[in-house]
Amino acid sequence: MKQHQILLRIAVFTLELLLLVPAVVATQPGQIAESFDCGSVNSPFQVGGNFSLGAVAQSSAGEPSASELNEKLTNPVSDLWSIANQFNNFELNNGHWNNNWNFQPVLPVGLTKDWNLITRPVMPFYNIVPHETAPGQFERAAGLGDLTLLELLSPAHSGNWILGAGPTAIFPTATSPFTGQRKWQLGPTVVVGYLTKEYFIGVFPQQWWSIGGVHSRPDTNQMNLQPIAAIFFGEGWSIGYSGNILVNWNAPSEDVWTVPIGLGLGKVVKLGRLPVKIQLAVQYMPLHPQISGQEWNVQVQITPVIPKLIKGALFK
Repeated sequence: MKQHQILLRIAVFTLELLLLVPAVVATQPGQIAESFDCGSVNSPFQVGGNFSLGAVAQSSAGEPSASELNEKLTNPVSDLWSIANQFNNFELNNGHWNNNWNFQPVLPVGLTKDWNLITRPVMPFYNIVPHETAPGQFERAAGLGDLTLLELLSPAHSGNWILGAGPTAIFPTATSPFTGQRKWQLGPTVVVGYLTKEYFIGVFPQQWWSIGGVHSRPDTNQMNLQPIAAIFFGEGWSIGYSGNILVNWNAPSEDVWTVPIGLGLGKVVKLGRLPVKIQLAVQYMPLHPQISGQEWNVQVQITPVIPKLIKGALFK
């Protein structure tokens, strides 16, 4: 009951933040608008300036509007540098909870005027990972998880189409046997989508196979499939599908799939000169593993846009 109350307070607080922050920022006296550099790299888990948003108009002040930033942050191959902080609160089907924070920088670089490289590391921090030590008895583990590194090569001039492909890897960096798989893993990933000012629809699968690691741990053959669907409204608002489909190909047939049905509400706001996207999502998993499968998730995501450290194309 206490956990439900905490999650309800998190959801209410996030929703209040979505509604109130723009009004507070707008009423700050003496605020001087300053252009925030979104760069001109011809190009990540979010579009490229000239890549596919080159035709998007800027605001009258010469800086991207909240709606334009929202479109870019929704796109997996954006030219924006950003740091996504995703907080997940999973209720498992055994009644226990799993909490984690995914730290996800997005670092796109223009290789040439025609090609962009998007680097997307994901480092999970686990606060609660319940594991059974005896029948009906559970203990909780905490620590770092396995680091995922994604490299996407994306064309800089593809119109409204969003395209990207490259390798993805998982490194056994977990500090606890309960927060990672202790396997080196490698595989391919692709991104295919279509982006307009009104909506974005796409798909973003990643597949991994184990290529080494601790011999006593089982080999892995798994996929993370992210369907992306969003509708953009004025003032930086968006609503869309939320959730990642997880597939463990080595599991028994009844435990292979985790399929969420989720809805997320997001808004881009400015905290001073810093653009930040705040999103609240709720997900239900009608299909999940029978033992310790994810059933519900309340997710809060906070993504500040940061200045580019590498501008322009690396190679002429």
